[in-house]
Amino acid sequence: MTIGDVEPVESVPDCYYVDTGMYGTEKYGAVYIFDTERPTMLDTGIGTNHDLLLDALDEVGIDREDLELLVPTHVHLDHAGGAGFLAEACPNAEVLIHGRGARHLIDPERLWKGTKAAVGEQIEFYTEPEPVPDSRVAPLVDGDTVDLGDRELDVYEAPGHAPHQHVFHDAEADAVFVADAAGIYVPQLDAIEPTSPPANFDFEQCIEDVRLIQRLDPETLCYAHFGPAPADGLLTEYADVLTDWVEAIAEARVELTDDEAVIEHFVERTEMDAVWGERKAEAETAMNVRGVLGYLDRRTAADEAGK
Repeated sequence: MTIGDVEPVESVPDCYYVDTGMYGTEKYGAVYIFDTERPTMLDTGIGTNHDLLLDALDEVGIDREDLELLVPTHVHLDHAGGAGFLAEACPNAEVLIHGRGARHLIDPERLWKGTKAAVGEQIEFYTEPEPVPDSRVAPLVDGDTVDLGDRELDVYEAPGHAPHQHVFHDAEADAVFVADAAGIYVPQLDAIEPTSPPANFDFEQCIEDVRLIQRLDPETLCYAHFGPAPADGLLTEYADVLTDWVEAIAEARVELTDDEAVIEHFVERTEMDAVWGERKAEAETAMNVRGVLGYLDRRTAADEAGK
């Protein structure tokens, strides 16, 4: 699969995923298209390459006027950056999003500013998002269902990675569209990488989100990065990987002189350069370390306040 390719999700009927070419990396961005009675797109990509998603609709055979739903899993711009562009191109599509994220799609100024602060030099891969008209945005809450016409997606809040994140369960297909709640499974490494961005990463809640997905007991995890994968053991592995990641950063913070030294320590040891290239891998690692450091600060402040 190469950038722009569209492939069926073998375990999910009438569902396809698109390689959006995010960060110029093949397979890294995966957006899902449902060719169901109510045609739906789950996630909207980074915005920079939204034209690939429009081409994918054409390839699947969905007219732009017939797309009914755009459903970003959360408002981080690698998932929701294309929402405004796609809403303009698909004039009848309603945009469903967590209530805490809706205002950021309607007026993305703060979201754009926060993204620039979080990703640093990586902002070159992004495009400033276009607003979605207020009248076309509807909030989703935990326990809702997304009606695809001939089947449904059950909506579950999963706020550990971001407070505006949902995962979606296709019970009929025994699949969960996990957003970033199950880490990043990298097929070429056969490994799960942690994702812990600032400013709202919450380790304990991330583990609860993993347990939630485990209770759903899916056969397939439809990742927003690198596409679908069999669920076998991946959730347990991610809980272990994330625990080790947070503990390692906490230990390094005790041993090293300052937070910049902690960040540099992990940047020098990243193995993701084989996937993203050296520059992108280092920037991604630094961002994820900063997210954990912020979480540790909040945990320390909470502990002190509770004394």
